[in-house]
Amino acid sequence: MRTPARNWEYGETDLNLLVLGVVIEGFTLPLVWTALPHGGSSDTAARSRLVARLLKVLPAKRWCALVADREFIGSEWFTFLRRRKIKRCLRIRADTQIDGLRLDEGWAYVEPGQVVGLLEKANIFGSIMQLVVTRTPDGELLALATDLKIDETRAMYRLRWTVERTFSSQKSRGFDLEGSAMTRSDRLERLFGVVTLALVWCLRVGVWCHATRPIKRKQHGRRAVSLVRYDLERLAAALRWQTDDQAALLGLVMQPFPAPA
Repeated sequence: MRTPARNWEYGETDLNLLVLGVVIEGFTLPLVWTALPHGGSSDTAARSRLVARLLKVLPAKRWCALVADREFIGSEWFTFLRRRKIKRCLRIRADTQIDGLRLDEGWAYVEPGQVVGLLEKANIFGSIMQLVVTRTPDGELLALATDLKIDETRAMYRLRWTVERTFSSQKSRGFDLEGSAMTRSDRLERLFGVVTLALVWCLRVGVWCHATRPIKRKQHGRRAVSLVRYDLERLAAALRWQTDDQAALLGLVMQPFPAPA
């Protein structure tokens, strides 16, 4: 599970969505969301309400972990997740103190690509958790407070980049959500739901088409086109011209994604 926030402005109005989603096929697909009445970070109460909404239909035992970035921290938040039995993989700031020592001072020796864990778990924002520290290729310290094993933590946190792919598809490179000019919270939430449904449908079509006609890869190994955009013209033609594969493409919106290999 990923807990991203999406913030932009229209005129002098801050538009801010707090989103909780699941990672599927390299994208974070939103499951629940709420529009915040302000810009910037959310508070613990807003996050807790969002998580509680999802727990009603998706119990914690089905969550691998909750991944969140540096703005989603604090003892109350960490405690809430622990009490709800949700495993955590949460990035913390470099100025955080662990046992009286700042991370950026005590772990200044960590080199890019090096991964360091603790022999014993530490008290992090009131929760006893493992601390995993590494450094990004550009030299930034990356510290994770987690309930996972050290070798699982890095792979889990890498999934956070899937949210950037999702929002890129929802914004100007895709459905142009930011160009809607909607500022009322209730309307923005409904519009986000419609855009999310369209995104999921396009991704499901892309996965289905990729299974029968794989996307070519470029020299760097990445796909030549994303799964969301793959055969998008085919879907558009089916909706407009009632092509022979219209029924199959329409049916995909109700079919689950294939289980991960």
